[in-house]
Amino acid sequence: MTAVDPGTRPLDPPPASPTRTRPSPRAWLAAARRATTTIREALDRPLTAYYLLLGASALLLTIGLVMVLSASSVYSYKVHDGDSYAVVTRQLMWVLIGLPCAWIASRLPLRLIRGLAYPAYALSLVLLLLTALIGVEVNGNQNWLALGPVQIQPSEIAKLALILWAAHIYANKERRLGSLHEVIVPVVPGLALATGLVVFGRDLGTALVLFAIMLGLLWVVGAPAKLFWFSITVVGVLALGLATLDQERVTRMTNFVDPFADYHDAGWQPAHGLYALSSGGWFGRGIGASQQKWGQLPEAHTDFIFAVLGEELGLIGTLLVIGLFLTIAYAALKVARRTQDPFVRYATFGVVVWLLGQMIINVGMVLALLPVIGIPLPLVSYGGSALLPSLVALGLVIGFARREPEAARALAARRRQSAGLSARRRPDRIS
Repeated sequence: MTAVDPGTRPLDPPPASPTRTRPSPRAWLAAARRATTTIREALDRPLTAYYLLLGASALLLTIGLVMVLSASSVYSYKVHDGDSYAVVTRQLMWVLIGLPCAWIASRLPLRLIRGLAYPAYALSLVLLLLTALIGVEVNGNQNWLALGPVQIQPSEIAKLALILWAAHIYANKERRLGSLHEVIVPVVPGLALATGLVVFGRDLGTALVLFAIMLGLLWVVGAPAKLFWFSITVVGVLALGLATLDQERVTRMTNFVDPFADYHDAGWQPAHGLYALSSGGWFGRGIGASQQKWGQLPEAHTDFIFAVLGEELGLIGTLLVIGLFLTIAYAALKVARRTQDPFVRYATFGVVVWLLGQMIINVGMVLALLPVIGIPLPLVSYGGSALLPSLVALGLVIGFARREPEAARALAARRRQSAGLSARRRPDRIS
């Protein structure tokens, strides 16, 4: 028998390794339900729409400035005597003008906004008429008006003016919108007049955006379905007829499905837009590393900035931009659904149709799903005439969101809480 040293202890057996159990399907389902409930509660908070509008708009504006800087650097260097920052400097100037205008618009009382509806509509018609008569032709479209050293695009101002005018009229007719006559007169003739002036300047793309705004407003006020089909049929026939009058538009419409069929002529721009998107991959080449902006891609910093964005930021960047537009649309529609004021409902819905519809047209144009019709990407493409009305429109919607009764009470409570905290901290600072 072997003796055991009393100063030593036998080694303990190693602990058994814990068995790993996979979560059951019920656990996954419960976790998904908890996450869904948390997200739903967050989205139902009074200030959610307000902060979503602020955050998404600020991110789009920031991305737009970065992409204008990158996409315009080569063009700006060639055109502006070696100054690669000339274009983005102008865009930054418009941003600095537009942000105070958006802030003022968000603080304007509803009575004043509605009081400006008719003057804004009349001013837009005058500017569109002057553009049709003495406007400046750019890229085949007479849609610019020279005011001294500055050129503006009145059709961009008209989009916001027409929305406010139509929303004001429909709000006054809220109880009479069951009649087809009240739905049509005077909004449809008024919008048709403005659209006709835009068509006279050969700007078919903007005319289609105005038509989309009209259809959106007719839908939200409850127009019958037969009116939609009739309007779409008439406008479709007119658009095709007008397009056939211009050989360049005919070439664009016949080549957008396969831009490589006429690669060296009409298909040059959409083909190089597809090259830019395809070479971006998942995460892109990096900001500033686009190759297509070196002369191959026309309008790289305006109508086709989405292509440069896809090349430099990849699929993730393009989905981020589209997601931000959808976030704005979701938050704005939430405001329109909750409000009790019919003017707020119609104006907000019109702004959503305008910005989201223009984004869809621009992205479809870059993806060669639609013909190239010269529609910029809101808040991202270069151009003060398009940026300033868009910022004012978003400022109005943000103001509508912060004036919701629950949101207003929540903001007031936060201000009182902030004032109380600062009052409690003040004696500590003195001591």
